Amino acid sequence: MTQNLSVERVHYEELRGRTGGELLEPNDAGYDAARKVWNGMIDRHPAIIVRCTGVADVINAVDFARTQNLVVAVRGGGHGVAGNAVCDDGIVIDTTRMKGIRVDPLARTVRAQAGVTWGELDRETHAFGLATPGGVVTTTGIAGLTLGGGIGWLSGMFGLACDNLISADVVTADGRFLTADASQNPDLFWGLRGGSGNLGVVTSFEYRLHSLSTVFAGLVLHPLAKAREVFRFYRDFISAVPDELTAYAFLFTAPEAPFVPEGMPGTPVAAVAFCYAGPVDEGERALRPLLEFGPPAGVVAEAMPYPALQSMFDASATPGMLNYWKSDFLRELSDDAIDTILECHRSATSPLTQVFIEHVHGAALRIARGETAFGARGASYNFGIVSAWTDPAESDGQIRWTRDFAQAMQPFSSGAVYVNYLGEEGDERVRAAYGESYDRLAALKLKYDPANLFHLNQNVRPAR
Repeated sequence: MTQNLSVERVHYEELRGRTGGELLEPNDAGYDAARKVWNGMIDRHPAIIVRCTGVADVINAVDFARTQNLVVAVRGGGHGVAGNAVCDDGIVIDTTRMKGIRVDPLARTVRAQAGVTWGELDRETHAFGLATPGGVVTTTGIAGLTLGGGIGWLSGMFGLACDNLISADVVTADGRFLTADASQNPDLFWGLRGGSGNLGVVTSFEYRLHSLSTVFAGLVLHPLAKAREVFRFYRDFISAVPDELTAYAFLFTAPEAPFVPEGMPGTPVAAVAFCYAGPVDEGERALRPLLEFGPPAGVVAEAMPYPALQSMFDASATPGMLNYWKSDFLRELSDDAIDTILECHRSATSPLTQVFIEHVHGAALRIARGETAFGARGASYNFGIVSAWTDPAESDGQIRWTRDFAQAMQPFSSGAVYVNYLGEEGDERVRAAYGESYDRLAALKLKYDPANLFHLNQNVRPAR
């Protein structure tokens, strides 16, 4: 029995008959597993989940949702912290079973369907000694990350994930199937590169690939008592790094790992993770100041396959943990900003919580403003609070702590925010995420989704 009583049973049966994949309702086996997403804070109960196996399923699900006036959620990897991949009472268009990947090693391109994760894509492209910029966790879906921009280890060298998008196949709100690229529907192509899920259901992505197999990468750990010195050194070190080198700073609890010295696992540390996407000997020279500073309490620094680096932080993104995030781009990483970060972090109560600084530079910042819809093209330091815990009784306190921390950092904010790290934070923050692109996106929204069918996202309302 469906939860949405306004839809007659016959219509559900008609959709079931047209669906090549699986159609799940609340009483069906597998429904509870299918409605869960990565963030354990999200507990929503859709009336129906359509587990698509191809474009036809997506078109039929979109048409059904539109004609039956259902709330629509679109699921790719389901990794977004805001939980927009699932809804209450409406329909989830679930693409997680759409796993097709085809690498063209001669053209140096790859086409992948919307249910593919970065770990799956990297495995296929790595077999040919090729890669495209992704994120930092293998379980993240390619769809959500790319549509929101896509910051990751290779951004300095090759740009954001969206900068490497060549074309995309899209099902729009009226059920049309369109290809968007530089020559076909170029306005839609512009909007897909940073406009999140506002303009339709992307069923496949085609990316440009680059020659890359091995990176020089790793992590240096310092006692938390040295965090101020570490962060200041990090700031100065990255101010002049080449495009090949990306480094992120963290405050987190040291994991059980071979490179963590005896007695350190379970203790808070300051750390810098890095990737050099060039010749290993050049990476060793470029990283020497970072590896020798302190000296560190623990180090891993080695040549490794790029997919190995991508999986290094998977353990810190375990599905099902309760998550609440806050993020802002900073104007600069000043001494006052560093001191505020450390002062606020002292009161953290969950060992699962992390604070990070992502350095965005190089090719990612050389794309002209307005060339894509990504709205934070000029910002260099992406600061984030990843609050995570396991006991629901702690939720109110953890959320309050995170908000207080984020508020303390506002004097240092550039005013921009990365859309992929944004929770449910209101229209003002959504506008901050899209920045100068917002009005143009609103006009595109009016063209491609005038009724705002796709509104469970960081939503841009149609221009009126």
